[in-house]
Amino acid sequence: MRKDGKRVHDVDMMYSIIPYIMKQRYDAMNMIEIDIPIAKMQAYLNQKRKEGFHMSHLGVVLAAYLRTAAEYPLLNRFVVNKRIYARNEFPVSMVVLKPGETDGTMSKMYFDMDDTIFDVHKKMDEYIESNRQAGDTNKTDDLMRTLLKIPGLVNVGVGLFKLLDRYGLLPKSIIDASPFHTSLVVTNLASIRTNHIYHHLYEFGTSSIFVALGNMREVAKRVKGEIVFERCLPMGIVMDERICSGSYFARVFHRFRQYLLDPALLEAPPRVVNVDE
Repeated sequence: MRKDGKRVHDVDMMYSIIPYIMKQRYDAMNMIEIDIPIAKMQAYLNQKRKEGFHMSHLGVVLAAYLRTAAEYPLLNRFVVNKRIYARNEFPVSMVVLKPGETDGTMSKMYFDMDDTIFDVHKKMDEYIESNRQAGDTNKTDDLMRTLLKIPGLVNVGVGLFKLLDRYGLLPKSIIDASPFHTSLVVTNLASIRTNHIYHHLYEFGTSSIFVALGNMREVAKRVKGEIVFERCLPMGIVMDERICSGSYFARVFHRFRQYLLDPALLEAPPRVVNVDE
């Protein structure tokens, strides 16, 4: 039995068969681009700053995604060895740049499904601060350094990890140290003044969703017969289509957008947290 999730048996016949047709994540990747008008979110952030709360666009995105997943739990599924699993926790992986370095460290922060936008920012800020320290700062760094100590160990080690993961035997300590075993991978490319991208899903691990934020941009829209430009936060989202249907994803992104346009909805805990049975 896997340490990070339980197998889902009650699925539509089509979704039981699809993992046999699309065996790898790169076969099953769908992509969508969304532009979120930033005016309401920015007004909310400005008001919270006046109240003494320092929040960010990234924190709002994470809080909105977490709340959406609380309502639509199939977002937290993953596929391994042609089997569909419901994850039993909600980690988010993200690279953090270290001061004075061009490269960063990638690890995971953990959220509870009833976290508010305040909880999300607190956990995110603590994660960023702890990983900005010099040297090895997390389990991921420790694991990579161990694998690289002995010539050839990384090849044997990673191969063994993949085999154990395939059959649900990967130790919890390795799962906890792996940023590839995660509910969501997120990157904020605007922090390095770069446009959003469609980032591939990792074949190793269990990540089913990748969200990449990028530089703000002006998006044209028609208002009363005239073309006007609206400042937006763009995202490139890549998803594993094997975890749920297209109509389910459509409802997910509709709800996700609602929360991003009105972050105040995220200040109270969710009234209901749906469970993937």
